[in-house]
Amino acid sequence: MIDKEKIKSLLTRGVKEIIDYQHLKKELELGKKLRIKFGIDPTAPEIHLGNAVILRKLKNFQDLGHQVIFLIGDFTARIGDPSGTISIRRQLSNEEIKKNMATYKKQVAKILDLDKIEIRYNSEWYNKMKPADFFSLLSMVTVNRILEREDFKARFKKNLPLRLSEIFYPLLQGYDSVVLKSDLEIGGQDQLLNMLMGRELQEKFGQKPQDIMTMFLLEGLDGKRKMSKSYHNYIGIDFEPNDMFGKIMSLPDNLIIKYFILATDVPLSEIHQIEEEMKRGANPRDFKAKLAFEIVKIYHGQEKAKEAEKEFNRVFQKKKLPSKIPTFKLPITNYQLVDLLVKINLAPSKSEARRLIKQGAVKIDGKVEKNWRKEIKIKKGMIVKVGPRRFIKLDI
Repeated sequence: MIDKEKIKSLLTRGVKEIIDYQHLKKELELGKKLRIKFGIDPTAPEIHLGNAVILRKLKNFQDLGHQVIFLIGDFTARIGDPSGTISIRRQLSNEEIKKNMATYKKQVAKILDLDKIEIRYNSEWYNKMKPADFFSLLSMVTVNRILEREDFKARFKKNLPLRLSEIFYPLLQGYDSVVLKSDLEIGGQDQLLNMLMGRELQEKFGQKPQDIMTMFLLEGLDGKRKMSKSYHNYIGIDFEPNDMFGKIMSLPDNLIIKYFILATDVPLSEIHQIEEEMKRGANPRDFKAKLAFEIVKIYHGQEKAKEAEKEFNRVFQKKKLPSKIPTFKLPITNYQLVDLLVKINLAPSKSEARRLIKQGAVKIDGKVEKNWRKEIKIKKGMIVKVGPRRFIKLDI
């Protein structure tokens, strides 16, 4: 028996737009089993909460018996998706792509049942495609059609470079849908034009065009731009529980409700109640703690979520040191502060270390140090802290 309430939730929670809504709704109500495509380029080792918005929607479809196709764009990652960007993405090497891909299955398994999904790689067909076939594919779409995209227009307007390979990207993503014979493609709202290309090409290849579901984008830690590995504002679903909890607690208050809707299983009725309570003046921090707990619970389990909450309260409310601090061994000597941060991996570069020190984000044994040239004499048990959550205990 078809559960219409589940279908309603499937088609609404976190959903920005559906093309064609009536067609997709009818297919679901008739009980048709769909082939549902989601593609991701392995541009970094982590899958983040923004990606998980779509993976969690796929899980909802999977629970209703539909066939989920998880497409890893190991070929298209060499180009980089130009959607929403105004600068050229750095092209990845094959080694970088393989390294990033190695972690994907393990992370996806936190959300989807791997035994029931179809995992594909688009190098399967693009590495075998002959030049004649590629040119035949190119002839199906005009440059005018591709250049209608606002992100491409913005680059032209600002006289910024646009690679020919980037122009091909929407065509390649669209052709993936042809090969996979997808009935529905799900992606972020920034992927709409790429997914529409899939519909267009499927029709030209004599297939029924896929329906499209776009999800609202999740803003990252900066509270402004979408969560993205490229912007370094993301929370990976494989992040350690304490780190994940702490990063969620650092989110701007105005994102609490959106994160509840897109990143948790909390019922909408309860979320609406939280929203009303905050409007009446309730402390957002309490609801943010619940949000952090719910998200950590999804990826690490309830016990780890409890431990992470307890640790956060210990460090940030009671102003105590973390119960477990990583140690780093150094010889008994002096280090200039800027060099010390790089040496113990609390800063990726000297320039970043200087920035952190000048901002007052660095403490040595609880004392703020703002002089990046200062000589620090290494002592056993010395605690170096950067920002609110990163600690290192020095050993000799």
